[in-house]
Amino acid sequence: MTRLCRCSTDEFLSSLRARFPERDGMVFLPEQVVEYDKKRAQTSRSPQMELFVSDERSAIDWLAQFLKQRPSTYQEVHPEFITQLGAGWKKHEERPELSALLEANFLRYDGTGDVPSQIHSYLSSNYKDMRELEKSDPRLKAKARDRWFVPDPNNAKQLEEKREKALLKEFEAYRLFTGRKIKESRLEVLRAGFRAAWASKDYATIISIANKLPEETLQEDEKLLTLYDLALTRTEDGI
Repeated sequence: MTRLCRCSTDEFLSSLRARFPERDGMVFLPEQVVEYDKKRAQTSRSPQMELFVSDERSAIDWLAQFLKQRPSTYQEVHPEFITQLGAGWKKHEERPELSALLEANFLRYDGTGDVPSQIHSYLSSNYKDMRELEKSDPRLKAKARDRWFVPDPNNAKQLEEKREKALLKEFEAYRLFTGRKIKESRLEVLRAGFRAAWASKDYATIISIANKLPEETLQEDEKLLTLYDLALTRTEDGI
């Protein structure tokens, strides 16, 4: 009886995560997540943010916190980011390139059009010669050029859809992998692929890839392990 209750709860939670947007360990309706993103953008950090960078997800969260407070160029972010990639990094997690994380999760002002509000607010608050300048002022635009910033909720949704598509494309390479073990992988890719496979009831793909991963990769990630266990249960039950 206990086993049935546990599986039922896990299945329910996993189904929620597969069907609805997730933020900071919580799931939302589509109309709710926009409001949550707006509220979260007003805070300096994620409510459940890790204290150190250990994988791709925590690296993205760290960058979001940093860029909310200080929209910056690649040259400004890079030395700060490198100091975060220390001994706490998960053994089998592939280390991402900063440029790839920025491109996939944030926006860069290229000097075209008015300066985004996020950058305008930062520059006008921290540089005396930038205060009281209009967003279209050439001096402000020059100072803002090539700075990365956290998108507003509307752009964030489009960016997330683009990122999810890229993750699933990379997951296909894992699915087609013919070797014995995938020594290094991206947890974000695995999570996206497992979610998509679960949603389409492709339990065989989850099990096949899980069997090619180092045991630590599954055991150290609750989301992957839960979907793997559920896929095994569904397969054993003939569903």
